[in-house]
Formats: sequence, structure tokens, C-alpha cells
Amino acid sequence: MNEIIIDIEHVNFKYKGSSEGLLNDASLKVEKGETLLLTGASGSGKTTLIRLINGLIPHYYQGDLNGSVTVAGRDIGKTELYELAGVVGTVFQNPRSQFFSVDTDGEIVFGPENIGLDPKTILERKQMVVDEMNIGKLLGRSLFELSGGEKQSIACASVSALLPEIILLDEPSSNLDQGAIVKLHDQIVQWKNQGKTIVISEHRLWYLKDIVDRVIYMDSGKIAHEWRGSEFSSFDSRTVSELKLRPLVVSDILSPSCDGDCGMEDCADGCDRVDALPESEDGIVLKDFFFAYHRTPYLFWKKSFSENDPNLSLNIPRLVLPKGAVIGVIGKNGTGKSTFLKCVCGLEKECKGTIEADGKTYKGKERLKFSYMVMQDVNHQLFTDSVESEVMLSMKEEDKDRCSRILEDLGILEFREKHPMALSGGQKQRVAIASAIAADAKLMLFDEPTSGLDFSHMEKVGGLLKTLSRSGNTVLVATHDPELIDLCCDYVLCIENGKLGYLKRV
Repeated sequence: MNEIIIDIEHVNFKYKGSSEGLLNDASLKVEKGETLLLTGASGSGKTTLIRLINGLIPHYYQGDLNGSVTVAGRDIGKTELYELAGVVGTVFQNPRSQFFSVDTDGEIVFGPENIGLDPKTILERKQMVVDEMNIGKLLGRSLFELSGGEKQSIACASVSALLPEIILLDEPSSNLDQGAIVKLHDQIVQWKNQGKTIVISEHRLWYLKDIVDRVIYMDSGKIAHEWRGSEFSSFDSRTVSELKLRPLVVSDILSPSCDGDCGMEDCADGCDRVDALPESEDGIVLKDFFFAYHRTPYLFWKKSFSENDPNLSLNIPRLVLPKGAVIGVIGKNGTGKSTFLKCVCGLEKECKGTIEADGKTYKGKERLKFSYMVMQDVNHQLFTDSVESEVMLSMKEEDKDRCSRILEDLGILEFREKHPMALSGGQKQRVAIASAIAADAKLMLFDEPTSGLDFSHMEKVGGLLKTLSRSGNTVLVATHDPELIDLCCDYVLCIENGKLGYLKRV
């Protein structure tokens, strides 16, 4: 047996204020240089295990901890977090949560500076990481202007610059498009070839199946199953489905270019704009949706946006959405999907577009009443001190029975009295979705609603989206998950560089 670098023995842990344990007699040994995948349902203990290894438990997240955790020969309970900085590096689900700087150069060198390396060594490490990861084009950029994939690259670079022995990744692909996931795969392979010990907590499996040495399946805080990587990769779809895991093979439905089947005459692969749908009286018509994050300064009056403005981040003069359908909004990171959703529902006040539906026209604040949006980072829209209160806050008239039915359908009824911020990422996501359903808006918008969700809960979300459309609601769902599109979408709407790429039936 090779050297054991991570040794977790008979650990029991529950967070402060929680009555239930998140880890129950968990034991795990990881060899030096091994690439390990942690998978299982949301709330099964994967992230808690990651926090044990990097020392966030017990030094940041407090609770009742029993058992022993040894990482690179160090007793985690007796080792301060700063002492682990050069040993364990963590890439979190949301890279923004780990940024300390405002620009890319500062973020890459932050770690080496923080542990007191001399300036020459810091610059050498920065250059080494930039060359290894081929990210020279990201230098000198504001972190706030980067796409999700670019932020993830900077997060990986900042971790690499510390030269850690162990690299932990917690749902690293949850907000990435398929192209960015391929780059993440290549980065993990590079770390693997360098002899790093890598532990990955993940629901998406297709991009990891060829590089992991071992797979750990967690259930209710316990390590329920363990397989060699090659054995796991050979599982058929039925076995994967029985385990309630996401597929090992996904379709190419998220390809950002037209496949030649758009329904337009003389269409060629990669056409700029396709509208395959006939005009419909039952459609929802979007007009003049123009928006720019950076606009030309004005001296005397504010100039309205137009489709000829070269600075536009969103440029959709007209779009007819099929009424009562689930429409998947697809496209690369940074191409304008989230901007499109925020403009449609009225969150971007500078966008003066209008919505026409059922003989009425909705402008400005009226769009907020006509639509409801679940944001990608749901922490921005959780306000109350209990899950039940959060859902009823969205109702026009409070109805506890209806609230209970919604929570039960989403599998979170047991958390009705808990504070939303005390839940896991996937559980928070379901609370936000429950609030959207309770609002009963005619146009419902979801920005990555299944990021961080296991396949079982993704199926529930897909089923609920279909139920909403059958009730007469029109649903727009921005997603990077081909599994979700296969489950529930009637159409796909592709956004390319802020413009309509195509709208077609699935």
C-alpha cells in the first residue's frame, strides 16, 4: 500500500444547532497521488467530508465532532487553518466565494503572499501557473467581468500557486458550460500527472469517469459503496439510475451552434439566427430587449438602446415564446443567458423591453408582476427565518396547506421550520424553486435551477417544471445540464453573444 495522506477514522459530526448528524461513523483512507470521487445524493455528507479535510471543520464550521482526522501527518483538530494553506487547496462550488482580490493577477498571487513568500518566488510561481494553465489572456482582468468558466480557471490557478499536496474540488462544474467542463477535466488531469492527491465532490460524472482511481458513494452521512474507477465507469445506465446518480454519458443537445435542423429554408450549420416557430396568438411576444453593461456616457439626456448599438450585451429586437411550454435557454458561459432572464423579468431597469401576452402589454415594473425569477445564487433571495415563511412570502394570499404540498413535492417538507441559510446548497435551491411555484407567475424564469442537485432531485425539478407548463405557465430555464433538457424541455432557445441563435423544438 502507498503512503496514506488522508486518514479519517470513525468520524461522527453534526453542525451546531442541528439535531441530526451529517456524518455517521465515516472512515476513509486516501493514498498519496490518488484521484478520488465523492458522489451521492444532496445532503449525504460529501461537502462535510471536504470541510473535514481542509480544516474548515472544526475551525470555521462548529459542531459536535468525534473521531480522528489526519491530513498529511497533521491532526486537523490541533492544526490551525493557516498551517494547512500550503498543504491543502480547495476549489469551491462558487469561485466568487473564495476570491479576495478584485483583479486576476492579485488573486493568483494572493495565497503565496499570504504565507509570506518573497516577491521573487511569488512572481516565479505566478508565471509557472499561468504557463501551465495557458491563461495568459486572463491576466490584467477584473474578476467581476469574467465568465463562470474563467472565474473557475482563476480559482484553480490561485490554488495551484500554493503548490499544495492535496487539492479538493467541491461541485466544481456546477456552473460551467460543457466547453469549460472539458477545460476543467484537462486541469485535473494535469494535477494528476503532477502527483497531486485529488478529492472531488461532484454530481456530474461524465467528465470524470476516465480519470478517477476510486469512487466513494455516500448515503445519509455514511460511506455506503466503494468502487474502483474502471469498475464504476463500466456501469450501464440502469445501474447508474438505480443509484440515483446522473448519467455517465450525456447528449450533445447543448451544442451552441445550429445543427441544420432548425426548419429554416437554406439553413446551414452555424447560421446566425434561426426562428423555427410560426407566429402564434398564444405566444408571449418579447420586443426591444436591448441592454448594455458598458454604455457610452451621455451629456444632456439618456439615450435609449437600439439594435445598432455596438456595445450591447443583449440584442433581441423580437422573440415569440411558445405559451405553456418549458423552454431551455442554452449557450456558453458569459454569452448572455442570465442577462436575458434578468432583463425579461425587469431586474435590469435600463432595459426598456416590453412583453405582450393575452392582449396586454407589460412594461418596466409590470414585468416583475408578470414573471418570477429564481437566481443562480439563491442566497440573494432567501430572506426569512424559516423555509415555510420563505415560501409563503411569495404567495398573494397565505395558504399553509398549499405551502406544505409544494414542499412535499420538492422533498423538503421536513425542513419547513429550519432557517434557509442552514440548509445545503441543493436544499436552498429547492426552497427558491418552491417560492417560485408559490408565486404562480405567468412567466417563470429559472437560472441554473439544478446546479448542485443530484439526479433524483433533478428529476423532481424537471417534473415540477412540466407540471407548471401544463397549468398554463411558460417556463424559461437557463441550464448547462443536458439531462434536465431531456427530462422536461419542449424547446431550446440558444443565446449566442447576446443574440438569438435559434429557437427550436427538442
